Amino acid sequence: MASAKRVLLVEDEPLIAMMVEDFLDVLGHQVAGTADDVAGALPLVEAGGIDVAILDVNLRGGEKSWPIADALAEQGISYVLATGGGDDGIPDHHRDAPRLLKPFTIEGVEQALAAA
Repeated sequence: MASAKRVLLVEDEPLIAMMVEDFLDVLGHQVAGTADDVAGALPLVEAGGIDVAILDVNLRGGEKSWPIADALAEQGISYVLATGGGDDGIPDHHRDAPRLLKPFTIEGVEQALAAA
């Protein structure tokens, strides 16, 4: 297994967030914080202590996670884009980020974090 990482999880569906948290625990990673929207995630990014993030691309209310991805990129922190498929209108400067496709599996989470 790769070294343990502190993972920021941004996911607006509580049951999915809990499932991914369980996957991270089984994989030996630590949840550095969770948020369900941009406003909740940005202070966590600013606080630091994050090795990598998993960002749900489409958050509730039509909100996109691009401001979070931008803040992470500015700090040199890797991130994974969680998406239901397709490009979800992914801006060019975020297209190289690893993807975690829904429905999530523990193997998918493991592979995405390894690619980040």
